[in-house]
Amino acid sequence: MDNPRPEKVAVVAEVRDRLTASGATLLTEYRGLKVGELAELRRNVRQAGGDYRIYKNTLVRRAAQELELDGVDSLLTGPTALAFVTGDPVEVAKALRDYARANPALVIKGGVLGTSALSADQTRALAEVPPRPVLLARLAGGLAAPLQQFAGLLQALPRNLAYGLSALIDQRSAGEPQDSE
Repeated sequence: MDNPRPEKVAVVAEVRDRLTASGATLLTEYRGLKVGELAELRRNVRQAGGDYRIYKNTLVRRAAQELELDGVDSLLTGPTALAFVTGDPVEVAKALRDYARANPALVIKGGVLGTSALSADQTRALAEVPPRPVLLARLAGGLAAPLQQFAGLLQALPRNLAYGLSALIDQRSAGEPQDSE
């Protein structure tokens, strides 16, 4: 078996490092996209917090094997590009989904989130997750609602006690007989 060329070894190392440094990597097929469309897609992905790159499948496969990422091999068929995510994976998935809606030539194949492989459906589902600030606001609202209800109950206790005492005083002062149960 021949020794791999230094250029290929360097590319495998680059892909391995990028896979390791990225919180997620989303894989797409770009067959049929023109150079200008690819440039626009790269801009969209960059604005969402990712970096869209094209590598040879064999070199990506080798890097994934070195990192022991299972499930990536099946995604590396046809012309494949990788969106390395340095920001929020949801935002990059949305950028790819939105671009694919307008350009059917872009096909979302799947991805890697941490060390887990994602199917195409899971990657598309990632694009449907609300943005992080919305999730945090929902969490805060979910935590605050029971506390607000409890505070309302605590406020109601003295108020209801005061109403009850006032009614009792009014009843006694009016000389009405007390209810005995």
